[in-house]
Amino acid sequence: MHRVGSAANNGNSNRPRKEKRLTYVLSDANDTKHCAGLNCLAVLQSSVSDGCNYLFTGSRDGTLKRWVLGEDAATCSATFESHVDWVNDTVIAGGNTLVSCSSDTTLKTWNCLSDGTCTRTLRQHSDYVTCLAAAEKNTNWVASGGLGGEVFIWDIEAAVTRLSKSSDVMEDDCSIGINGSPNPLTISSLRTVSSNNSINASTTQCHGYVPITAKGHKESVYALAMNDSGTLLVSGGTEKVVLRVWDPRTGSKTMKLRGHIDNTRALLLDSTGRYCLSGSSDSMIRLWDLGQQRCVHSYAVHTDSVWALASTPTFGHVYSGGRDLSLYLTDLTTRESILLCKKEHPILQLALDDDSIWVATTDSSVHRWPAERQNPQKVFQRGGSFLAGNLSFSRARVSLEGTAPAPVYKEPIFTIPGTPAIVQHEILNNRRDVLTKDTAGSVKLWDIIKGIVIEDYGQVAFDDKKEQLFEMVSIPSWFTVDARLGSLSVHLDTPQCFSAEMYSADLNITGKSEDDKVNLGRETLKGLLAHWMTKRRQRLGLQTPANGNVLSIKDTTPRSLAHSRIEVDGNALNDSTVYPPFELSTVSPPSIITEGSQGGPWRKKITELDGTEDEKDFPWWVLDCVLNNQLPSRENTK
Repeated sequence: MHRVGSAANNGNSNRPRKEKRLTYVLSDANDTKHCAGLNCLAVLQSSVSDGCNYLFTGSRDGTLKRWVLGEDAATCSATFESHVDWVNDTVIAGGNTLVSCSSDTTLKTWNCLSDGTCTRTLRQHSDYVTCLAAAEKNTNWVASGGLGGEVFIWDIEAAVTRLSKSSDVMEDDCSIGINGSPNPLTISSLRTVSSNNSINASTTQCHGYVPITAKGHKESVYALAMNDSGTLLVSGGTEKVVLRVWDPRTGSKTMKLRGHIDNTRALLLDSTGRYCLSGSSDSMIRLWDLGQQRCVHSYAVHTDSVWALASTPTFGHVYSGGRDLSLYLTDLTTRESILLCKKEHPILQLALDDDSIWVATTDSSVHRWPAERQNPQKVFQRGGSFLAGNLSFSRARVSLEGTAPAPVYKEPIFTIPGTPAIVQHEILNNRRDVLTKDTAGSVKLWDIIKGIVIEDYGQVAFDDKKEQLFEMVSIPSWFTVDARLGSLSVHLDTPQCFSAEMYSADLNITGKSEDDKVNLGRETLKGLLAHWMTKRRQRLGLQTPANGNVLSIKDTTPRSLAHSRIEVDGNALNDSTVYPPFELSTVSPPSIITEGSQGGPWRKKITELDGTEDEKDFPWWVLDCVLNNQLPSRENTK
């Protein structure tokens, strides 16, 4: 994972504070498909109430989706959108609570069967949160680990009182930010595991909630596993040779296990907590007896890093996948292995579901393959198996000799398709259009102020098309873009986003003088927040002054003197009309990612803004622009 700077981390530097940015994420597909690789999977078995099985997928596009599973089909029934960066892992706790973690350093909780509304945001990690683990029988415990070296064990049962919405707003300022809903998931205690067995209680009390914190691992944590009763936790990461075993009830370390020669990327515990399976970047799978505190078996099955593990209920067989694009089934007793399928992309996570297994890869689609969950020996009867060695170079040598086994299955049972992710982009000279290329090789032209694809050129040469679209125009650069989430993210920063203007005639705006200049940044913000403005006017209808104007925020938004230098855009004064070139799509509306004075970064579709958002949610300069028609002062140029 590569790191990105946090807009909320200002530190104690004497340099001028950079203003919070506003980002909007574009999409040319409906909301039922992922547009980036899938990092995590979770299966919720059928309940008495509806009889449906559900699959939850978490993606690098920053969203989670819930799929209703049929015999040979899957239907997207909800999108969980709140994270502002990659979703790295997800688990189901307590039967109906979905917990997710992200590179935005937060954990979020959701009701599994809800419409996708986030019930809590937990802010405790200092860096990307990479992995989660839950106890199936003891639903109190969920553990989280991340690149900051921390391992937190969350107790989600013993809530003292139900938090009201008003107290939730206040709690955003606490060490653990919690955003409320009518049915909150309350967190009763928090413990941090450290390598020196010390647990320090926090002295900061937040409305009756006192988290327990301590130092974390020495290095990044990439894998966690917990037994069913929640009495044992195993963690691994970039400390290579070391696995750490903890008692989640006290946070104390019980043992260290040494054996791998590279980073640990996947962990499994059996239901009793006696045996542990680990997958590593050294291409090995190891079976540990925690009672004897030693490795009892090593399996050289893969030719590259092992990133995903899933075991049968009896813990007698393990499914494994990783960087070598291969899915294997291994008998842990006889050491017999068989290649089930070969993928086109590295395998990131596995989830067993009855007699099938879901496979998540760096592609945006998820595949369902056959799997004999109750009687895996049937697969070996097909032939083509081999005995797994105990040294990693044995499989590497087989690969080099070209004697790799043939896969048992050629095609999956069925596939939940995704949208190809954008992998290349170029801002054109007109500072309005962006040329992109996706993983399928398709080249498209985007209009970022309307948020739509205006031309799909198909599979053509990207550089050739860029040269064909070159224009001899000179317009200041007023936005930046990236494709980290698999789709175009357009970033607006003040005051740069207000530096570009065009004549209304060039934008084909009717009813406006041809000589009038239109500020591209201001009009784009108006288009993005048009739905919010409508909702806001409706909510403030009874509070609207006699002159009929919408309430101004000039007297309600606190700003320092350094940020109070504003100027009025004379051409745009009292002009709240959204011109046609800036009207955004309502079929595939973009999502806003931004941050106000409280609560941290958030993400929401522009059509889901309800008008209650204010300076606590939006940067002050955005509200000054759309409500007061005021733009930041322009710096003098030489």
